[in-house]
Amino acid sequence: HFALFPHRNVIDNVAYGLEVQGVDKTERLNSAMEALSLVGLQRYAMSMPSQLSGGMQQRVGLARALASDPSILLMDEAFSALDPLIRRQMQDELMAIQQQLKKTILFITHDLNEALRIGDRVCIMRGGRVVQIGTPEEILTKPASGYVAEFVQDVDQGRVIEVQEVMVEPAPITATDSLANAVRSIEDRAGVFVLDANGAPEAMLTVADGLDALERGASVVSEALRTDFERCGPRQTLNEIYAFAGRGLPIAVVEDGKLVGNLDPRHIMEELGRVESLIDSFEREVFL
Repeated sequence: HFALFPHRNVIDNVAYGLEVQGVDKTERLNSAMEALSLVGLQRYAMSMPSQLSGGMQQRVGLARALASDPSILLMDEAFSALDPLIRRQMQDELMAIQQQLKKTILFITHDLNEALRIGDRVCIMRGGRVVQIGTPEEILTKPASGYVAEFVQDVDQGRVIEVQEVMVEPAPITATDSLANAVRSIEDRAGVFVLDANGAPEAMLTVADGLDALERGASVVSEALRTDFERCGPRQTLNEIYAFAGRGLPIAVVEDGKLVGNLDPRHIMEELGRVESLIDSFEREVFL
């Protein structure tokens, strides 16, 4: 029951830690209500735990921890009892709360996918000893040993590797540039972008479009531009934008409305292939 007192309503459960600390009732109830608002349960403050679903009960437990405003949260297998859908929702909520409150959270889990999904840094242990600490991308793409490589071999790399790991500098051009010069400058890319006055991508030039336009007698970039390009964020995973890559066109990486990177769809496949080859080589190290 997620360590909730069955005879106390939701808000009293959330305020319990503050009550033990001797905090005034009005103050602790106000803090408890703020914590409930963070997890979206303020409407259920007077409900009993038995009236809530398992996921809602878990939110009450999280609110109770937040109400005391700790500098560090320790969460041990916090979501392991939840079904996959609710578990993913709780992971999303926890990440959103962490972004808002900037709390340090030590999250213990035996689910590697969970660790890689929600962790900024992941610590892998074996026999009570630390074998590697790193970002999810480092754990997956730079395993420190054959053990770690074997440990992550079944992970879908596309769910972990972020766009910012693969994108390149945007190198934008202007609509008035020489088309011939622009085509020569982008031969090693799928394409480049033209920006508006605010730094947002508004059009794209590909090598193929540029060459076609040159054959028609075009001389400036504006005569070969297209606007049917995809956008993504730097923190999105390769899986999330994989469908975009099927068009074979560059993807504009945008953050806060500005172009921050250029993602070549070929690089997505190259990165996934590179990681797979690296893991295979570590597996040979382990088993041969």
